[in-house]
Amino acid sequence: MIMKRIESVNDFVIKFANVNGTGSASANNLFAKALFRMGIPVSPKNIFPSNIQGLPTWYEVRVNDKGYLGRRGGIDIALSVNPQSMAQDIREVLPGGYFIYDDTKPLDLRLHRDDISIIGVPLTRICNEQYDDPRQRQLFKNVIYVGALAALLDMDFKVLTGLVEDQFKGKKNLVLPNIHALELGHQYVRNHLDCPIGIRVEKSDMVGDKILLDGNTALGLGALYGGATVAAWYPITPSTSVVDAFEKYAKRVRIDPGTGRRNYAIVQAEDELAAIGMAIGASWNGARSFTATSGPGVSLMSEFLGLAYFAEIPTVLFNVQRAGPSTGMPTRTQQSDILACAYASHGDTKQVLLFPSTPRECFDFGALSFDLAERLQTPIILMTDLDLGMNDNMSEPLEWDDERKYDRGKVLTAEQLEAGVEFGRYLDVDGDAICYRTYPGTHPTKGAFFTRGTSRNEYAIYTEKGEEYEANMLRLLRKWDTINEYVPAPIIVDSGVETDTAVLYFGTSEEAAREALDYLSDEGIHLNAMRVRAFPFNKQVQEFIERHKQVFVIEQNRDAQLRTLLMAEFEFGPDKLKSVLCFDGTPISARNIRKQIKKHLNGDNVLPLHRNTALLRAGESR
Repeated sequence: MIMKRIESVNDFVIKFANVNGTGSASANNLFAKALFRMGIPVSPKNIFPSNIQGLPTWYEVRVNDKGYLGRRGGIDIALSVNPQSMAQDIREVLPGGYFIYDDTKPLDLRLHRDDISIIGVPLTRICNEQYDDPRQRQLFKNVIYVGALAALLDMDFKVLTGLVEDQFKGKKNLVLPNIHALELGHQYVRNHLDCPIGIRVEKSDMVGDKILLDGNTALGLGALYGGATVAAWYPITPSTSVVDAFEKYAKRVRIDPGTGRRNYAIVQAEDELAAIGMAIGASWNGARSFTATSGPGVSLMSEFLGLAYFAEIPTVLFNVQRAGPSTGMPTRTQQSDILACAYASHGDTKQVLLFPSTPRECFDFGALSFDLAERLQTPIILMTDLDLGMNDNMSEPLEWDDERKYDRGKVLTAEQLEAGVEFGRYLDVDGDAICYRTYPGTHPTKGAFFTRGTSRNEYAIYTEKGEEYEANMLRLLRKWDTINEYVPAPIIVDSGVETDTAVLYFGTSEEAAREALDYLSDEGIHLNAMRVRAFPFNKQVQEFIERHKQVFVIEQNRDAQLRTLLMAEFEFGPDKLKSVLCFDGTPISARNIRKQIKKHLNGDNVLPLHRNTALLRAGESR
């Protein structure tokens, strides 16, 4: 039987298999950015371990001229330079695909496959002949294989060299050695191997004005443009770079031009509990402040989140989710903090959640969070995840209206207090359940109040009267209806065909879901779609679900947390909402979504939810 090779132009998935700590991420990123510069849409995913070095790490790049940016599922090309993972790497290649490896040592015959093309490039031998320093051998091996790929895929070599020149601008001693390493790999392949292979790339114009940006950097910029001047945080993967980005840009623009004084404060606290306490305190004093964390930090912050909810103090928290529970898999992605954040703290609490899906939305929602927190006088928790936060994502350019004014909400001034305006910190004057507040020191004798986490009446005076406590809690519940008017509305995508079946998703599940819907449409299965962008859910979400017989809820956690939240808020039955889940720590793929939906539609999925793990074990789920 003759093997049928995979052949395509600007449409494939390549997976690099390396050893953590060898500098491979920079070389792999160089490859992805080169394709992007050639005008080809790319979506890179860095899948790395939680140790410093020595364990396997992978870097997966989706290349697709149609603009699909989620994980597709399946590997067309594997480039493996890690003996530890080689058996797994070669096993993952789809039939007809390509396995590229360092053949300085021959491939173990037990790993050989007849249904793929196996291509050897003696990377170690080339390095040993060219470099004496062990560290140079390690680093330049990665650059050499990028040069080899350029020949195998027929890439524009000048784009690669141009990127190197840009990356090391002004450092000639680094530019020339890296270009030389690229040339070593490129020339070897052209002289010794048939190239290009069946998969190749060519210049395109499908990128347009899009940019490559990670979500954490976009969040840091969003906080800056949103008026934040205080950041208090405790380092935790994968959120640390949010504050790093905020500091980087604050150093440029938060400096007084006359005195050189920094008009911002960044505090590394002793733990997450202290960090959110500082952020709440700064906000109470009138500064726009925030903190950033991940799941374990949210667990520690929940008591203070309850205080901010009950005392109605504006608070902004960026939660970059990772796999839990406990330490879990700290360098893997999930959407598993939904319930922990929606009802954070004990007692009756409801927290506002925002769900961005792109770096542009990270920027927009990051800035919006501060307006919402002050307008609504409550915590705003922005929910991203490791995939969006730490990976480069193609995005619309960031835009800002310089005429935009910050919404500071209901704040009484000294003049208003002097004029005799009645002030009760928890007095609902306007009927929207949002009360007026004052900044400390606004007036020498008026407008003061005691901020407490214990029950109080409308004038912030301590009380244990049940009817006064109940009235305050009901007002907070009414405020939930007001909040609905301010949070981002969902986005609905109509299939164009009459159908009683739909999908609902949020955050980073969007891109894979969009591709899966196209797959299903090609098979005659048409589904309407909705992307939820905030909690509380507004009436559009309820109406969308009600007008469909069945709605598939796509999410990246084990316990179907968004589905649970929808059922709790709207009292939908379990037969109405069906779960499509992925929780192995990698971003959900389009093929996985398609497979699970088809199983449901075919009636194959009759297992209880807690046994649905079996659905994720087939090869397509990856």
